[in-house]
Amino acid sequence: MTFLARVLRVLRALLHAVGTALIVPLLLFEEWGWEPLAALAARLSRLPFWAALEDRLRRLPPWGAVLAFFVPVLLLLPVKVLALFLFSRGHAATGLTVLVLAKLAGTAVVARIFQLVEGPLMRIPWFARWYPRWKAWKDHVLTIVRQSRPWRLVRALNRRISRGWRRFREG
Repeated sequence: MTFLARVLRVLRALLHAVGTALIVPLLLFEEWGWEPLAALAARLSRLPFWAALEDRLRRLPPWGAVLAFFVPVLLLLPVKVLALFLFSRGHAATGLTVLVLAKLAGTAVVARIFQLVEGPLMRIPWFARWYPRWKAWKDHVLTIVRQSRPWRLVRALNRRISRGWRRFREG
């Protein structure tokens, strides 16, 4: 193996490790929030306007479904810029609060949109080919994280705290 090939191999492994380390917190948040936030957004379908909007989303053609994902991104972009502005003015807590709320709202809306348009999206050949691969990779990474010692320790601590809190409230 040539020196350049070895360097490229090491760089690729380093890039993979850094990329995985950066994306794992996002994956964990999405995994934690996807179902409950989508269910929360689904409750909005009780409102006539929201029910009509969901009905239109279900009937979108495949490329319309792709475009539907860009709407929340575009709507939340000014909110994220506002958070950066707040950070730049020394309002870190407010900026962080705005970012967290934007992430929660964005995840809720995107999760719900995905539930409504998954069928049309799967009719797009590249999406139908890559989505199962993405999902398998994501599930594999999350399985590794959940089997890690730090994850298990935090989960055990969380269970102890929850039990203690329940006993405190009942006692």
